[in-house]
Amino acid sequence: MLIGAIEAGGTKFVCGVGSREGEIIEHCSIPTSTPEETLEQVFAFFSKFTINALGVGTFGPADLNPASASYGNITTTPKVKWAGFPLLSTLQKELNVPAAFDTDVNAAALGELTWGAARGLDSCMYMTVGTGIGVGAVVDGKVLHGMNHPEMGHILVRRHPSDSFQGLCPYHGDCLEGLAAGPAIEKRWGKKGTELVDRLEVWELEADYIAQALVNYALIFGPKRMILGGGVMKQQQLFPLIREKFKIYMNGYLQNSFLDDLETYIVPPALNDFAGLKGSIALAVLASKVHSL
Repeated sequence: MLIGAIEAGGTKFVCGVGSREGEIIEHCSIPTSTPEETLEQVFAFFSKFTINALGVGTFGPADLNPASASYGNITTTPKVKWAGFPLLSTLQKELNVPAAFDTDVNAAALGELTWGAARGLDSCMYMTVGTGIGVGAVVDGKVLHGMNHPEMGHILVRRHPSDSFQGLCPYHGDCLEGLAAGPAIEKRWGKKGTELVDRLEVWELEADYIAQALVNYALIFGPKRMILGGGVMKQQQLFPLIREKFKIYMNGYLQNSFLDDLETYIVPPALNDFAGLKGSIALAVLASKVHSL
């Protein structure tokens, strides 16, 4: 039984086919352009295989409410040509298989819980810090939803006293994404993060904002592991700084065994760049158990 998987990102679509056990058999990367151009290449990839189900982890915002008339649509994305696009129904019409649909970061969280850094646990969160900041979560073995999917990249954080940068989020200015995503680093410091590796002040400020967010997440829904990925988090010097600042901000308020060792609590993804793709397989597998796809 082959399962199709799509990690539909704002920069690229990663498509793959794999087994129910999460083994990726073949995959490809397609630049995200217009819906028509992108999906033409997506369908060309899947035309080589006979898949039984499909899992899709998409950039957002997206409508994840199955009772909604616009279920499966991309909604208020700044990518104008994708705004309102019926992604799920377009995929199902062409591929004609049952499909599970969620955000890319929720898929990545489920992938890491199933086969990665949170394997054996029943809750975790996955944060990607790159062009934007997205956060997905699994709680009690279920992907976290409410009236909408989590948008934890847009929470409000306290501005660092040394930081006068106005923020880049077009909706909120100085929310977490507006202050700490990759474009904010470049705009604030005048260079890309990869050119600022030796500037400790850059990463101490970045770690401060991320640590504030992680403390908020720990207090609100208590994930048993926090997994941080994305391009910015490839700067490995961030992890010890984030753990240090997390400890300072938490100030001993939560006492439990998961927080006793922050080196095993705040970690990079074990699935590396395949967290979203394998997570999309996990979405399809989970849906098949619930709905007997």
